Amino acid sequence: MRLAELSERSGVSTATIKYYLREGLLAPGRQINATTAEYDEEHLRRLRLVRAMLQVGRVPVATIREVLTHVDDDSLPRALRLGSAVWALPQVPEPDADDEFVQGARVAMEDLLRTLGWSNAQALAPLSPSFRSLVVAAAALRRLGYDWGLEALVPYARLMQQVAQLDMEFMESHVSEAEKAEVAVLGVVLVEPILQALHRLAQEEESTRRYGYE
Repeated sequence: MRLAELSERSGVSTATIKYYLREGLLAPGRQINATTAEYDEEHLRRLRLVRAMLQVGRVPVATIREVLTHVDDDSLPRALRLGSAVWALPQVPEPDADDEFVQGARVAMEDLLRTLGWSNAQALAPLSPSFRSLVVAAAALRRLGYDWGLEALVPYARLMQQVAQLDMEFMESHVSEAEKAEVAVLGVVLVEPILQALHRLAQEEESTRRYGYE
């Protein structure tokens, strides 16, 4: 397809597509002559991914470029490729290592991973932005006088493990490694807000079921 058709099918203006091409967010099309290039379905899929990260995820252009570099790096094993792409997305800052609440939360969350038997997550914890987010949230709860211990967290973690299995099954239904990595990124940008919204709707449903409207 030519640039005009790519624009029409994606709903993205030709000027914006040209900007993405200049910024390295979209691979160049196959050059037909000095002024015309041809694009394919892969360009259309990538364009939609870029738009999702920009418009929904509010991810900066420079960060998107880094994420896509990992998505397209076929020299990496699948797990590292997926992890690198997701970790390149915006994350919470590193917490104050000297904060007593952070220290306590880190120990508790490490204990949680051991209890769950998540040995891979344990090995990645020192580098994982996801583990850092867990520690930051747990520390904030402790600071406010709330401390969710293992008894409370383990059932939630087990449910999340089931969600992760569904995620992997969906991801593996896609053919190419690049598509699998793209799906992993979309899982953070789009699916996590869906899961959060479903969680809140479920709370509303259960609250009303238990207590009514009055």
